[in-house]
Amino acid sequence: MKLLKQIFDFYLNSSIHVALSCYALVRVTFHVFHIQYDEPMALFVFFGTIVGYNFVKYDALVRVKKKPIGIQLKIIAVLSLISLVLVGYYFFHLKRITQIVSVIIFAITALYTLPFFPNRKNARNWAGVKIYIVALCWVGATLVLPYINAEVPFIPDFFIKCIQRFVLVFVLILVFEILDLANDDPHLKTVPQTIGVKKTKILGFLLLIPFWIVGILTFTFHELIINLIMVVMLMLFIAFANQNRSKYYTSFWVESVPIFWWLMIVFL
Repeated sequence: MKLLKQIFDFYLNSSIHVALSCYALVRVTFHVFHIQYDEPMALFVFFGTIVGYNFVKYDALVRVKKKPIGIQLKIIAVLSLISLVLVGYYFFHLKRITQIVSVIIFAITALYTLPFFPNRKNARNWAGVKIYIVALCWVGATLVLPYINAEVPFIPDFFIKCIQRFVLVFVLILVFEILDLANDDPHLKTVPQTIGVKKTKILGFLLLIPFWIVGILTFTFHELIINLIMVVMLMLFIAFANQNRSKYYTSFWVESVPIFWWLMIVFL
């Protein structure tokens, strides 16, 4: 049992789970825009997520805090290095415009982690902007990149889906911020720090209403039912979120929402 827990913790700590969530959203993008499955694009996002998230999570731990590197962190470093090589491999299978946009997304991720400007904190510590940067990166990686790589003409539906995807990720991050309220630096000015937990939950509920209603304009009846199930699921996660929840509440269950969405599209 202890071994299974260690394997499961490694699965979460190495960002494989969040990478699978991003992969699932890429597959959702392929589905809603009727794009043929593009393996290099999907795996570029999957391995890119592992590299990006591990860089964000462990850079400060090793570079700034200089904590000793344990065996798990060493394995994660090897996994990240392998993933980086695969990201480079799949990068050269993408269209030129996709490569350019992906570099921009990487630059935003680097800005989020590294203090590029003298005497300035990294973007992760800029008051009030963390949630927007993360949501924009997710939209860019899981929707914009697959869309432009497929060379599909820009239509109003694309922008509607971008807004909807942004709202989805924004709401997911709200749940994380509620659970991290006690540990987050007060200067971050996260949403719960600014307006309180109760109002943050209300905000999440209110955002999910247009998330579903906007879909009426573009989704089929079958997809609307799936999206309604998604909304109910997210509302429950928001309602039961509190600072006493286990780390698995967000790091596994909440981050599984995109995976559930993709699986419902495939099997329902």
